[in-house]
Amino acid sequence: MTKKIDFQTYLYLNHNQFIIYVAEISTNEKIYSEKLVIKENSTELKLRKLDEFLDSNIFKIEKKLNSFVKDTHVILDSNEFHSIKLSIKKDNNGNLINSKALIHPLNDLKNLCQSNLQNKKIIHFLIERYVIDNKFYTTLPENINCNIFSLDTEFICLSKNLIENTEKILKKYHISLNQFLSASYLEKFKDNTDNTIFTTASRIISGHNSNEVLLIGKTHKKYGFFEKFFNFFN
Repeated sequence: MTKKIDFQTYLYLNHNQFIIYVAEISTNEKIYSEKLVIKENSTELKLRKLDEFLDSNIFKIEKKLNSFVKDTHVILDSNEFHSIKLSIKKDNNGNLINSKALIHPLNDLKNLCQSNLQNKKIIHFLIERYVIDNKFYTTLPENINCNIFSLDTEFICLSKNLIENTEKILKKYHISLNQFLSASYLEKFKDNTDNTIFTTASRIISGHNSNEVLLIGKTHKKYGFFEKFFNFFN
């Protein structure tokens, strides 16, 4: 009897190459990898090529795993991403500042960002800096009471049209889109333990960056301290 393998599928896309990569979830070991080099001289993403690429690989993967590919994360290396930076200041009345205190201001920022987006979707929601009673922090300190705090945030956004067109192609193979990830954002978190951008992606998806507010509901490891935001924003 063939042992069932829990696996995660990734698609890496840029204008000159596509990579499909399958890894075992528990070990991050590679199960399958294939690359398509696109020789056309253009900076645009060739989604018609993606259809052909999936057509030549999905059956091979499913045959090797004896299991269907049901979903995938898409890592996009492209200038299609758009960054929006927003800040908010709140009175805290000398109370403890913790994750609960951040829920409402972060939600206000998210709503403000969405109201100003034109046909774009938030891909990453990041806290760049905390200012707590005029002191600066890169991460949320523990056990601090404060009168006033502010949050400097960045939203990395992507065209809804590109997302929807990618989803249409994936649906042809009965694959759902877990989420898009910015390759440039992932590169900032690569370390000596990461053999590929896919292992970095696995760590980020699992909540490695405690300053990223998670907006989706599929992870395989424990969350960061934004676990409470997880369902709140979903």
